[in-house]
Amino acid sequence: MDDRYGTDVLAAGWREQFRRTVAEVPAEHDVVVEVAEDGYVGAIVGTESGLVELEDRHGRRRLFPLGPGFLVDGRPVVLVAAAPKASAGPRRTASGSFAVEDARARVARPSRILVEGRHDAELVEKVWGDDLRAEGVVVEYLEGVDLLEATLRDDPPDAERRYGVLVDHLVPGSKEGRIAQAVERGPHGRFVRIVGHPYVDVWQCVTPQALGIAAWPEVPRGIEWKVGVCRALGWPSATQADIAHAWRRILGRVHTYRDLEPALLGRVEELIDFVTA
Repeated sequence: MDDRYGTDVLAAGWREQFRRTVAEVPAEHDVVVEVAEDGYVGAIVGTESGLVELEDRHGRRRLFPLGPGFLVDGRPVVLVAAAPKASAGPRRTASGSFAVEDARARVARPSRILVEGRHDAELVEKVWGDDLRAEGVVVEYLEGVDLLEATLRDDPPDAERRYGVLVDHLVPGSKEGRIAQAVERGPHGRFVRIVGHPYVDVWQCVTPQALGIAAWPEVPRGIEWKVGVCRALGWPSATQADIAHAWRRILGRVHTYRDLEPALLGRVEELIDFVTA
Protein backbone atom coordinates (compact mmCIF):
# COMPACT_ATOMS: atom_id res chain seq x y z
CA MET A 1 0.00 0.00 0.00
CA ASP A 2 1.27 3.50 -0.90
CA ASP A 3 2.31 5.67 2.03
CA ARG A 4 0.86 9.06 1.16
CA TYR A 5 2.78 10.68 4.03
CA GLY A 6 6.11 9.62 2.63
CA THR A 7 8.89 8.10 4.62
CA ASP A 8 10.72 9.59 7.57
CA VAL A 9 9.53 13.19 8.05
CA LEU A 10 12.68 13.95 10.00
CA ALA A 11 15.01 12.80 7.24
CA ALA A 12 17.62 15.25 6.01
CA GLY A 13 16.33 17.80 3.51
CA TRP A 14 12.69 17.68 4.52
CA ARG A 15 12.63 21.45 5.07
CA GLU A 16 13.83 22.16 1.53
CA GLN A 17 11.66 19.56 -0.18
CA PHE A 18 8.81 21.94 -1.01
CA ARG A 19 10.65 25.26 -0.66
CA ARG A 20 10.42 27.44 -3.76
CA THR A 21 13.71 28.53 -5.26
CA VAL A 22 13.91 32.27 -5.99
CA ALA A 23 15.90 33.14 -9.09
CA GLU A 24 18.89 35.47 -8.92
CA VAL A 25 18.79 38.27 -11.49
CA PRO A 26 21.85 40.44 -12.30
CA ALA A 27 21.13 44.13 -11.67
CA GLU A 28 21.83 45.20 -15.23
CA HIS A 29 21.09 48.61 -16.70
CA ASP A 30 17.48 49.19 -17.87
CA VAL A 31 16.03 46.02 -16.28
CA VAL A 32 12.58 46.99 -14.91
CA VAL A 33 11.84 45.72 -11.40
CA GLU A 34 9.14 46.22 -8.77
CA VAL A 35 9.86 46.66 -5.07
CA ALA A 36 7.65 44.11 -3.33
CA GLU A 37 7.29 46.12 -0.12
CA ASP A 38 5.73 49.29 -1.55
CA GLY A 39 5.07 48.61 -5.25
CA TYR A 40 7.64 51.13 -6.53
CA VAL A 41 8.51 50.29 -10.14
CA GLY A 42 11.60 51.52 -11.91
CA ALA A 43 14.37 50.72 -14.34
CA ILE A 44 17.84 49.99 -13.00
CA VAL A 45 20.15 52.92 -13.70
CA GLY A 46 23.13 51.86 -11.63
CA THR A 47 24.60 49.94 -8.70
CA GLU A 48 27.17 50.99 -6.13
CA SER A 49 28.32 49.80 -2.69
CA GLY A 50 25.65 47.11 -2.40
CA LEU A 51 22.83 49.40 -3.54
CA VAL A 52 20.73 49.46 -6.69
CA GLU A 53 19.34 52.73 -8.06
CA LEU A 54 15.93 52.67 -9.75
CA GLU A 55 14.35 55.39 -11.87
CA ASP A 56 10.56 55.47 -12.33
CA ARG A 57 8.65 56.74 -15.37
CA HIS A 58 8.59 60.27 -13.92
CA GLY A 59 12.39 60.42 -13.71
CA ARG A 60 12.46 60.08 -9.91
CA ARG A 61 15.24 57.92 -8.48
CA ARG A 62 15.48 55.82 -5.32
CA LEU A 63 18.12 53.56 -3.79
CA PHE A 64 17.48 50.05 -2.44
CA PRO A 65 19.78 47.33 -1.04
CA LEU A 66 20.63 44.53 -3.44
CA GLY A 67 19.15 41.16 -2.50
CA PRO A 68 15.61 39.80 -2.09
CA GLY A 69 12.40 41.81 -2.08
CA PHE A 70 12.03 42.53 -5.81
CA LEU A 71 9.72 41.32 -8.56
CA VAL A 72 10.47 40.92 -12.27
CA ASP A 73 7.43 40.22 -14.44
CA GLY A 74 5.48 39.56 -11.25
CA ARG A 75 7.84 36.86 -9.97
CA PRO A 76 10.04 37.21 -6.86
CA VAL A 77 13.75 37.55 -7.60
CA VAL A 78 16.97 38.28 -5.78
CA LEU A 79 18.91 41.15 -7.35
CA VAL A 80 22.65 40.56 -7.41
CA ALA A 81 25.47 42.73 -8.69
CA ALA A 82 26.01 42.25 -12.41
CA ALA A 83 29.36 40.90 -13.55
CA PRO A 84 31.48 43.61 -15.18
CA LYS A 85 31.28 43.48 -18.94
CA ALA A 86 34.35 43.37 -21.11
CA SER A 87 34.87 46.72 -22.76
CA ALA A 88 34.36 46.82 -26.50
CA GLY A 89 36.77 49.73 -26.83
CA PRO A 90 38.99 52.09 -24.83
CA ARG A 91 37.74 52.72 -21.31
CA ARG A 92 36.68 56.25 -20.43
CA THR A 93 37.16 57.97 -17.11
CA ALA A 94 34.30 59.59 -15.19
CA SER A 95 35.24 62.90 -16.86
CA GLY A 96 34.75 61.41 -20.32
CA SER A 97 38.41 61.26 -21.33
CA PHE A 98 40.12 58.08 -22.55
CA ALA A 99 41.70 56.15 -19.67
CA VAL A 100 45.37 55.24 -19.79
CA GLU A 101 45.36 51.55 -18.86
CA ASP A 102 47.90 50.28 -16.30
CA ALA A 103 49.36 53.78 -15.91
CA ARG A 104 50.92 54.75 -12.58
CA ALA A 105 50.15 58.10 -11.00
CA ARG A 106 52.55 60.78 -12.15
CA VAL A 107 54.81 62.51 -9.63
CA ALA A 108 52.97 65.62 -8.41
CA ARG A 109 53.67 68.85 -10.26
CA PRO A 110 54.56 72.00 -8.33
CA SER A 111 51.35 73.58 -9.68
CA ARG A 112 48.10 73.12 -7.75
CA ILE A 113 44.34 73.44 -8.10
CA LEU A 114 42.78 75.16 -5.11
CA VAL A 115 39.10 74.78 -4.24
CA GLU A 116 37.01 76.46 -1.55
CA GLY A 117 36.12 73.49 0.60
CA ARG A 118 36.16 69.78 1.23
CA HIS A 119 32.97 69.14 -0.73
CA ASP A 120 34.42 70.86 -3.79
CA ALA A 121 37.58 68.75 -3.52
CA GLU A 122 35.62 65.50 -3.17
CA LEU A 123 33.46 66.28 -6.19
CA VAL A 124 36.47 67.15 -8.36
CA GLU A 125 38.24 63.99 -7.20
CA LYS A 126 35.26 61.76 -8.00
CA VAL A 127 34.89 62.97 -11.58
CA TRP A 128 38.44 64.07 -12.53
CA GLY A 129 40.53 61.98 -10.14
CA ASP A 130 41.91 59.64 -12.82
CA ASP A 131 42.85 62.56 -15.05
CA LEU A 132 44.50 64.48 -12.21
CA ARG A 133 46.63 61.50 -11.16
CA ALA A 134 47.69 60.93 -14.76
CA GLU A 135 48.72 64.60 -15.01
CA GLY A 136 50.27 64.78 -11.54
CA VAL A 137 47.95 67.57 -10.33
CA VAL A 138 47.11 67.87 -6.64
CA VAL A 139 43.83 69.45 -5.45
CA GLU A 140 43.93 71.37 -2.17
CA TYR A 141 41.14 73.19 -0.38
CA LEU A 142 41.27 76.69 1.02
CA GLU A 143 38.44 76.55 3.57
CA GLY A 144 37.13 79.76 2.00
CA VAL A 145 38.10 82.13 -0.80
CA ASP A 146 38.76 84.78 1.88
CA LEU A 147 42.03 82.95 2.59
CA LEU A 148 43.27 83.03 -1.01
CA GLU A 149 45.36 86.19 -0.75
CA ALA A 150 47.09 84.95 2.42
CA THR A 151 47.80 81.59 0.76
CA LEU A 152 49.41 83.28 -2.23
CA ARG A 153 51.43 85.55 0.02
CA ASP A 154 52.74 82.67 2.16
CA ASP A 155 53.45 80.33 -0.76
CA PRO A 156 53.67 82.51 -3.87
CA PRO A 157 53.20 81.09 -7.36
CA ASP A 158 55.60 81.56 -10.25
CA ALA A 159 56.09 80.41 -13.83
CA GLU A 160 56.82 76.84 -12.67
CA ARG A 161 54.29 76.77 -9.85
CA ARG A 162 50.91 77.96 -11.05
CA TYR A 163 47.67 78.01 -9.13
CA GLY A 164 44.27 77.31 -10.59
CA VAL A 165 41.45 78.38 -8.27
CA LEU A 166 37.82 77.20 -8.36
CA VAL A 167 35.39 79.54 -6.58
CA ASP A 168 31.73 79.12 -5.64
CA HIS A 169 29.25 81.87 -6.61
CA LEU A 170 31.67 83.78 -8.82
CA VAL A 171 29.28 86.35 -10.29
CA PRO A 172 29.66 90.10 -10.96
CA GLY A 173 29.41 92.20 -7.82
CA SER A 174 29.80 89.31 -5.37
CA LYS A 175 32.39 89.17 -2.60
CA GLU A 176 34.04 86.32 -4.46
CA GLY A 177 34.20 88.40 -7.62
CA ARG A 178 35.89 91.30 -5.81
CA ILE A 179 38.50 89.01 -4.27
CA ALA A 180 39.24 87.43 -7.64
CA GLN A 181 39.70 90.83 -9.29
CA ALA A 182 42.06 91.98 -6.53
CA VAL A 183 44.23 88.87 -6.92
CA GLU A 184 44.31 89.17 -10.70
CA ARG A 185 45.50 92.80 -10.41
CA GLY A 186 48.10 91.89 -7.79
CA PRO A 187 51.71 90.74 -8.14
CA HIS A 188 50.76 87.07 -8.60
CA GLY A 189 47.99 87.62 -11.11
CA ARG A 190 49.71 86.20 -14.20
CA PHE A 191 50.48 82.91 -12.45
CA VAL A 192 46.96 82.44 -11.07
CA ARG A 193 43.79 81.50 -12.96
CA ILE A 194 40.57 82.06 -10.99
CA VAL A 195 37.35 80.61 -12.38
CA GLY A 196 34.02 79.78 -10.82
CA HIS A 197 30.44 78.68 -11.21
CA PRO A 198 27.37 80.84 -10.53
CA TYR A 199 25.81 78.63 -7.85
CA VAL A 200 25.60 79.41 -4.14
CA ASP A 201 27.36 76.16 -3.27
CA VAL A 202 29.02 73.30 -5.13
CA TRP A 203 26.04 71.11 -4.18
CA GLN A 204 24.09 72.84 -6.94
CA CYS A 205 26.65 71.77 -9.52
CA VAL A 206 25.05 68.32 -9.31
CA THR A 207 22.11 68.25 -11.72
CA PRO A 208 18.61 67.89 -10.25
CA GLN A 209 18.06 64.92 -12.59
CA ALA A 210 20.90 63.03 -10.93
CA LEU A 211 19.12 63.45 -7.58
CA GLY A 212 15.70 62.59 -8.94
CA ILE A 213 14.24 66.04 -8.19
CA ALA A 214 12.69 68.64 -10.50
CA ALA A 215 14.94 71.49 -9.33
CA TRP A 216 17.07 72.60 -6.42
CA PRO A 217 14.88 74.18 -3.72
CA GLU A 218 14.66 77.95 -3.34
CA VAL A 219 15.95 78.82 0.14
CA PRO A 220 14.59 82.03 1.75
CA ARG A 221 17.04 84.67 2.88
CA GLY A 222 18.04 84.32 6.51
CA ILE A 223 18.21 80.51 6.40
CA GLU A 224 21.58 78.85 5.97
CA TRP A 225 21.46 77.47 2.43
CA LYS A 226 22.40 73.86 3.08
CA VAL A 227 20.04 73.64 6.04
CA GLY A 228 17.24 75.08 3.92
CA VAL A 229 17.92 72.57 1.13
CA CYS A 230 17.81 69.64 3.54
CA ARG A 231 14.56 70.84 5.07
CA ALA A 232 12.94 71.32 1.68
CA LEU A 233 13.95 67.82 0.57
CA GLY A 234 12.77 66.27 3.83
CA TRP A 235 16.27 65.32 4.99
CA PRO A 236 17.56 65.72 8.59
CA SER A 237 19.29 69.07 9.08
CA ALA A 238 19.65 69.69 12.82
CA THR A 239 23.37 68.91 13.16
CA GLN A 240 26.57 69.17 11.17
CA ALA A 241 26.50 65.38 10.92
CA ASP A 242 23.14 65.66 9.16
CA ILE A 243 24.62 68.10 6.64
CA ALA A 244 27.60 65.80 6.09
CA HIS A 245 25.25 62.86 5.52
CA ALA A 246 23.25 64.91 3.02
CA TRP A 247 26.42 65.64 1.07
CA ARG A 248 27.39 61.95 1.03
CA ARG A 249 23.93 61.25 -0.34
CA ILE A 250 24.35 63.86 -3.09
CA LEU A 251 27.89 62.77 -3.96
CA GLY A 252 26.70 59.17 -4.18
CA ARG A 253 24.44 60.15 -7.09
CA VAL A 254 27.38 61.47 -9.13
CA HIS A 255 28.89 58.85 -11.40
CA THR A 256 30.17 60.72 -14.46
CA TYR A 257 30.44 64.24 -15.87
CA ARG A 258 26.88 63.85 -17.16
CA ASP A 259 25.66 64.28 -13.58
CA LEU A 260 27.23 67.75 -13.31
CA GLU A 261 26.19 71.14 -14.67
CA PRO A 262 28.11 72.45 -17.72
CA ALA A 263 28.94 75.62 -15.74
CA LEU A 264 31.29 73.51 -13.61
CA LEU A 265 32.59 71.13 -16.25
CA GLY A 266 34.21 73.75 -18.46
CA ARG A 267 35.78 75.58 -15.55
CA VAL A 268 37.54 72.52 -14.11
CA GLU A 269 38.85 71.55 -17.54
CA GLU A 270 40.15 75.10 -17.94
CA LEU A 271 42.06 74.87 -14.65
CA ILE A 272 43.59 71.50 -15.54
CA ASP A 273 44.81 72.96 -18.84
CA PHE A 274 46.22 76.03 -17.06
CA VAL A 275 48.28 74.15 -14.46
CA THR A 276 49.57 71.51 -16.91
CA ALA A 277 50.48 73.79 -19.83
